[in-house]
Amino acid sequence: MLKRNTSVALAVALGSLTLAGSALAEEGKLYLFNWTEYMDPEIIEAFEEKYDVEVVQNYYNSLPEMFAKLNAGGVSQYDIIVPSNYYVPRLIETGLVQKLDRSKLPNFANVREQFQDPSFDPGSAYSAPYQWGTTGIVYNTDTFPEAPKSWSLMFDPEVNGDYPFAIIGDGQVAMGGACAALGQPYDCTGLDSWREAARLMIETKNRDNFSGFTDGTPALQQLARGVTHVGMSYNGDYLYFKSEDPESFENLAFMIPDEGAEMWVDSMLIPSEAPNPDLAHKFINFILDAEVGAQLSNYNYYASPNAAAEPYLDEVLTQPPSQPSDADMERLRFTPSLAGEQLQTFQQLWSEVQAR
Repeated sequence: MLKRNTSVALAVALGSLTLAGSALAEEGKLYLFNWTEYMDPEIIEAFEEKYDVEVVQNYYNSLPEMFAKLNAGGVSQYDIIVPSNYYVPRLIETGLVQKLDRSKLPNFANVREQFQDPSFDPGSAYSAPYQWGTTGIVYNTDTFPEAPKSWSLMFDPEVNGDYPFAIIGDGQVAMGGACAALGQPYDCTGLDSWREAARLMIETKNRDNFSGFTDGTPALQQLARGVTHVGMSYNGDYLYFKSEDPESFENLAFMIPDEGAEMWVDSMLIPSEAPNPDLAHKFINFILDAEVGAQLSNYNYYASPNAAAEPYLDEVLTQPPSQPSDADMERLRFTPSLAGEQLQTFQQLWSEVQAR
């Protein structure tokens, strides 16, 4: 789920979607629909060479965008999609994806035990893990040399002071943070908890130093420039930009609040009418190879769900913040998948937060 979605990437993505919509699927081609900048080009080249095929990559910048494209006929245009965990049940329930043929995925045995039977897809009937990571707080250590390991750095004006801050634009993740700040579980779903969290969000966004709803990559860019002093982002993006520009990120730190935060898993699924499902299974099995899985994580700076990949991982991926501490792991929760009336209620609350 690499969120390095700059305006250039967005333009490329939209162009790719247009092309994909007008192209007919062909044999000998794998159609991959993925987040922007979330795949090592050398992995694609190796797969193409091994199977003598062409991989056609198309991109999305948000899960709603991906979901809408599938509903508009994309189920017959793509062979692989890479959604986040809380969209997987929605894709299954709406019939947009098909079950995996595990006999074609011998490398699934490489998957860590904790990812083989996820709550969002029991028994991994439809999904195979791609990458996983966490969503936390990134802050300026010069501004907050004794920062509490807490959501209060963002939601409590007495702790934050007058320093500019941003909150992530994903409604469920943002509201999860607000729930945790109020002493509720990050993955709260009760209406009363949501209402309380929505009130906190409205109070927070109406503070003079709130700079707006800003997603992972732009949030990191604002922090690096000193436009904001606190923001929400992803551990892999943080590590990537820190490696690319260590000077600008020297005074920025990533933390998982003690009240709890998001752990997410991006998985590979096959759309229900995929043009080349056999080739899709070959691709999934290829990614689940030990060395390929490590190569993917070494490129993305996100943790690998592949136990067999461990010996090949770069050192930075074997320690925090890529690998959370045992204590932090206990505090991490999946963002819940919502459907039906519950989803509608949440969307209404989030719309109110954004409007007020």
